[in-house]
Amino acid sequence: MITAADIKIKKTTSSRISQVDFNDLEFGKIIADHMFLSDYKDGEWSNEHIEPFGDISFTPTILALHYGQMVFEGMKAFRMKDGNVSIFRIQKHYERFMRSLERMCMPVMSYRLFEEGLTNLIKLDQAWVPNSEGSALYIRPFAFASEERFGVKISSEYKYIIFSGPVGPYYDKPLRVKVEDHFIRAAHGGTGSAKCAGNYGASFYPTHLAKMQGFDQVLWTDGSPDLNIEESGTMNVMFVIDGVLVTPPLSDSILDGVTRDSFLTLAHELGIHTQQRTVSALELESALEKNILQEAFGTGTAAVASYIQSIDIKGKDYSVPVPGENGVMTRIKKMLTDIRSGAAPDKYNWNTIIHI
Repeated sequence: MITAADIKIKKTTSSRISQVDFNDLEFGKIIADHMFLSDYKDGEWSNEHIEPFGDISFTPTILALHYGQMVFEGMKAFRMKDGNVSIFRIQKHYERFMRSLERMCMPVMSYRLFEEGLTNLIKLDQAWVPNSEGSALYIRPFAFASEERFGVKISSEYKYIIFSGPVGPYYDKPLRVKVEDHFIRAAHGGTGSAKCAGNYGASFYPTHLAKMQGFDQVLWTDGSPDLNIEESGTMNVMFVIDGVLVTPPLSDSILDGVTRDSFLTLAHELGIHTQQRTVSALELESALEKNILQEAFGTGTAAVASYIQSIDIKGKDYSVPVPGENGVMTRIKKMLTDIRSGAAPDKYNWNTIIHI
């Protein structure tokens, strides 16, 4: 079983942190000093180590570049009020990452390897965790097929890497979205519930078309005549309809969002009635016309939660109320933020604390 002592650490001799303006964090651009790596070969993960973040070399024949065996996770670490750092819901992210690996026919790893890689890396780069409101250290664990061969096959070798970087808010304003009635994000029986790279690449074109039309994102549907809603862009989606928090049920075409699960748990604690059920664009249209669609928002690790201010359904634009401090999304998001920062008790044991 891997322990912290098994991880070889080579520290950088020239930290880049002094070059970072932590008051102006562009999402996904700034990378912290170090990365964790491990290799899979001969049936086992080994060679766990941390080194300065930098380029890696491989030949153009590695199988990931040709046949798409590549999965990733998105996680966050937060600066707590006492100065320590919390990594949010490691266990839940681990479980989803393992399901993604299995779906892509890639080797799973022990929880110990996953956790030790994360905690040792973030402890080393703890100074990179920002403390401004809405900011966090985004963490990207990912694995890809590294066997050097171009014949179609399941790879026998893989590389696992974790890097991180400080980020600000993903969306800084309410969103305009359109119900996508032609393209679908994922089909039943496919890889929609896996966090694999190909799902994102395939979503770019319809999202690009929507942005050219003035929208921020799309509401993905299952492609049925009723246009049953599945996700919103790269987020899970939730609606408050006549006082009830409604979200599509999980399936093999919907990603099991960690923030989604956290919101549902906290909604129950707040006494907010929730339903995980099919919700169609036709139902949304009816609810909008009756003025009983009170809120719409997306949830995800990157965005946390983002209001939707308008929904376009088959060319007709509907405004959605953007409630204030008493809104469902606002209340749950504040509760979640307080748990992450240590301002509220962590009764669900979601935080893994790194003591500084």
